[in-house]
Amino acid sequence: MITKMKKLSFLIHSKEYDQFLEQLRALGVVHVVQKQAGAVQDESLQEDLNLLSRYKNAFKVLEPLAAQPQVEVTDDRTKDFSFDTPAKVLERFDILEADKVVQEQTLQLLGRDRAQLLPWGDFDPHSLDRLAGVGYKIRFYTCPIRSFNDEWTSAYGVVEIERDKQKVNFVTVTHPDVVPDIDAEQVNLPAISLSAVDKDIAKTKAAIDSIPVKMANLAHAGLDVLKDGIRDLENRISFSQVRLTGEHLADDSLMLLEGWAPAADIDGISKALDVKGVFFDVEDPQPGDDIPIKLKNNRFARLFEPLTEMYSLPNYSELDPTAAFAPFFMLFFGLCMGDGGYGLIIFLACTFAKRKLPALRDFMALGQWLGISTIIVGLLTGMVFGISLDTVAWPWLAGVKDKFITDNNYNVMGYSPMMVVAVCVGILQILFGMGFKIVRITIQLGVKYALSEIGWLVLLLDMIVLLLLKLTGADISAVAMNIMLGIAIVCGVLILFFNSPGKNPFANLGSGLWGTYNMVSGLLGDVLSYIRLFALGLAGGILGGVFNQLAFQAGGALPVWVGWLPTALILLLGHGLNLFLCVISALVHPIRLTFVEFFKNAGFEGGGKAYKPFAKK
Repeated sequence: MITKMKKLSFLIHSKEYDQFLEQLRALGVVHVVQKQAGAVQDESLQEDLNLLSRYKNAFKVLEPLAAQPQVEVTDDRTKDFSFDTPAKVLERFDILEADKVVQEQTLQLLGRDRAQLLPWGDFDPHSLDRLAGVGYKIRFYTCPIRSFNDEWTSAYGVVEIERDKQKVNFVTVTHPDVVPDIDAEQVNLPAISLSAVDKDIAKTKAAIDSIPVKMANLAHAGLDVLKDGIRDLENRISFSQVRLTGEHLADDSLMLLEGWAPAADIDGISKALDVKGVFFDVEDPQPGDDIPIKLKNNRFARLFEPLTEMYSLPNYSELDPTAAFAPFFMLFFGLCMGDGGYGLIIFLACTFAKRKLPALRDFMALGQWLGISTIIVGLLTGMVFGISLDTVAWPWLAGVKDKFITDNNYNVMGYSPMMVVAVCVGILQILFGMGFKIVRITIQLGVKYALSEIGWLVLLLDMIVLLLLKLTGADISAVAMNIMLGIAIVCGVLILFFNSPGKNPFANLGSGLWGTYNMVSGLLGDVLSYIRLFALGLAGGILGGVFNQLAFQAGGALPVWVGWLPTALILLLGHGLNLFLCVISALVHPIRLTFVEFFKNAGFEGGGKAYKPFAKK
């Protein structure tokens, strides 16, 4: 359900404005309306926002490194700093990041130098200067093989250094005043030897490799300080944004602030803010108000609220669909998984993680319920770890083998019983969604606007009852048949002539006929969509059985003392893969059925904005 909200308007003397905001933040229950005034650019606020972005970026990088052990690094200045403020942590982080960029650029340049020097070998560049001093100038050239002229050797003292299939690298030895007249590209080499470049490359790589270690040491020393800094900065930003939201009145002597709060908290707010210099008014929501949404459900339905939020929060004028789809989603997950053994694994894994990961407690509790649903479905269908219990010759199952819902035990007009169950569950959810829509329209607009929807729901129920009576071979009296026909006629009138109250009857008729076409074609597609629940459960069971067969065939072909190993490996890997695929399918497809089939038939509009009270972290 949606928590009832009240609109609050605060009028405060400007001198008491900051003090009032501190009191309001301490209450932590008022959702402040962000008006256009709150979007005014403020230099200090912008600086804080930029700083927060830098803090969060540093935290994102450092957090995974905190799990690594500390390693002593000779040139690590972390040990020389006292990281008592987040600014110092950020400063050191920026230094390490900048050093990483510089070292990587240096490595790139050194790699380029090495590539240039490698064809010429390792030599001391200063020796070229010494040769020039005694009258020998060494120049470096490269040219294609077809352009090389052997006459250059006698004319300019050419010495080949390297020759491959395409080019020739060579040097000329001449007097410093003689410039060789040859058709080749002169190469200007770096003023460093190849061995020196290799040493610099090794040194630079070592420096780059040490940066993650230094980052890990920084994470150990300053991650908590940085986390506290992010929290404090977020509080300061939140305060500044709300402060700028206030509207100036009476030559800036008064400030007007508006917000929303749960109706149950109004008395507490009145008592806490009953101070001099503050006046506030409480109003009921009006049509057109942008009212924040706070969902309020029981312990079970609350676990499914993230699914609602994933699609969209309901708007304030409609009903919260969470509690309505939660049982169906749990059942859909169990049908898609279809294996009691997998359900047991999910339940045990979530139970363990619930204790070890308090931050994910609600998600693990949801996983427990989904695991229970899968266990129940697996026991009803006799499917455990890919083993069909109705087909195995285990004496202790002799009394219940004929009770499992399988093709061997039940046949519904030639169809698989689980396929019939999936379709029936789908029809039930669609009808439930239509009833949900009727209640919503009645609450929002009045019962006369829901007459057409009521007509459709009653007509479908009437047809389902008639179909069941026909299928079971029950004797239908003429009176009962006439009653059911009369109900259908009344429903048809409601559908065709009461779909838009207040409009021309002919316009209603045209709209009703078009709506009838859409309803009939849409319902057929919606119902068939639920067959995927049966298909996915069947596929998972078959794949699990295939892995069992492969495992025991591989192990059976070997001696017992070694055959258990391939059997165990195939079982673990095969069922692990199958479990992973089944979980993905069992989450994606129920979400799809909820968001498309149920929300459509329930007339869910959404578009709500989350309730975010002004509070200090």
